Amino acid sequence: MIHALLRGVEVCAIVGAIASIVYNALCLSSAARFLRDRPVSGEPRELPAISILKPLKGTDPEMYECFRSHCLQDYGVYEIIFGVSDPEDPAIELVQRLKTEFPNHAIQLVHCSEILGSNIKVSNLAQMLPHARYDCLIVNDSDIRVPPDYLRCVIAPLAAPEIGLVTCPYRGVSNKTLGSRLESLGISTDFFPGVLVARTMEPINFGLGSTLAFRGQDLEEIGGFEAIVDYLADDYEIGRRIAERGMRVELSHLVVESVLPRYTVAGFFAHQLRWARTIKNVRFWGYVGLVFTFGLVWALLALILARGAIWSWALLGITLAMRFGVAAFIRSKVLRESQSRLLWLLPLRDILAFYVWLMSFVGHTVTWRGTSYTLKQGKLARMTS
Repeated sequence: MIHALLRGVEVCAIVGAIASIVYNALCLSSAARFLRDRPVSGEPRELPAISILKPLKGTDPEMYECFRSHCLQDYGVYEIIFGVSDPEDPAIELVQRLKTEFPNHAIQLVHCSEILGSNIKVSNLAQMLPHARYDCLIVNDSDIRVPPDYLRCVIAPLAAPEIGLVTCPYRGVSNKTLGSRLESLGISTDFFPGVLVARTMEPINFGLGSTLAFRGQDLEEIGGFEAIVDYLADDYEIGRRIAERGMRVELSHLVVESVLPRYTVAGFFAHQLRWARTIKNVRFWGYVGLVFTFGLVWALLALILARGAIWSWALLGITLAMRFGVAAFIRSKVLRESQSRLLWLLPLRDILAFYVWLMSFVGHTVTWRGTSYTLKQGKLARMTS
């Protein structure tokens, strides 16, 4: 009985490892396709004026440099609107400093005094929007650092009426703590390869918080920010709702940077668990399917159960070769990361990712900005003590 059970587990481990090899091959194919689809350089005859909306809460590493990168754009008319809900928020000082350094730029700071829903970021966006003067809108997170051609590249696809949303790939800039390095590695070797595979399998129907570029008219037609003020994955919801209207979501080839916090290992786990439970909540079956991506775990299990048989070592070797090869290709060729020294952490990152995946099924609570919530159908509900 026990022998049969172990044999069954061994077979499952072999299948899991082989499935991960196939998945990595699909990631490689998807990345190559993405590179082939790079558009011919060009821009609209007329560059539309843009309103950039940046909701803030607290400060992050290198936040001022992230703000500053938005003021160094090779572009015509645009404005930057910052929003805070707390009049004592330390980010206000950085905005005032930015206005002093760039007095000729249109920079506004909006105090968002109302709480319109559980997602304070979206609540702030809803209160910032009336201050926007232009129909072309860009929303991105406070930790996003952009190159000088950011606005030109991101806004160009919206010249096509069938495109309703443009979103951007991003690479994580780690801040030397182990947690921050693991987070950066996960973005480039787990999260973004998954985005590329999703793009290959079907039209993209989600956005990424690194950049959401859309028209104000299209936002109004999906109900405005007020319609998603209780959703945690607001970027996903905006993309989904725009796609449901029959419009395309375009994944730009411009890569931006997310300057990561100095995560402790505990902080890394907390963020990963929140992220995992959010994805599970909005794309359940796709999330379940991630079980076939943990090739190292399955190959190690097969090695143990096969008692070190030669074929099990070969399976482990092929699994690792595919994993490292695809990770290195996407980091260097797609995300254009200049340094590959973090790759030695990949086995540890994969084992921890499997643990987070398992733990995500144990409960529906997430902690966000110091407050605990329960998740149901993508919506946040504040937990009561």
